[in-house]
Amino acid sequence: MWLNISGQGLTVDAAVRERVVRQLRFALGRFGDHVGRVTVHLTDVNGPRGEDTWCRVVVEVLGHGRVMVEDTARDVQVAIDLAADRVGEAVCRRMERARLYACLTDAKSVGGQN
Repeated sequence: MWLNISGQGLTVDAAVRERVVRQLRFALGRFGDHVGRVTVHLTDVNGPRGEDTWCRVVVEVLGHGRVMVEDTARDVQVAIDLAADRVGEAVCRRMERARLYACLTDAKSVGGQN
């Protein structure tokens, strides 16, 4: 997994980076080599008025396109946690659909040969 983390309007320090890496490894680790590039973008939504943080995670699922999720929370760590959980579920659904599609196409090709 190649990881790129960026921020706008907030500081992406070592603690934030560590949180992103830990949460994404937990959420995406089971997919192993199927996960390529992962991009995380954190933005302070309200600027100096508030502390809402928007988190976008884009995952390249090798051979199956990209999966993107977005989440907003008052705290940057909560935004990271929510987005990581959701992207793990979304990648799982994408992989399940790909396997189902592969099973269906295999069944059709086998059935067509008889």
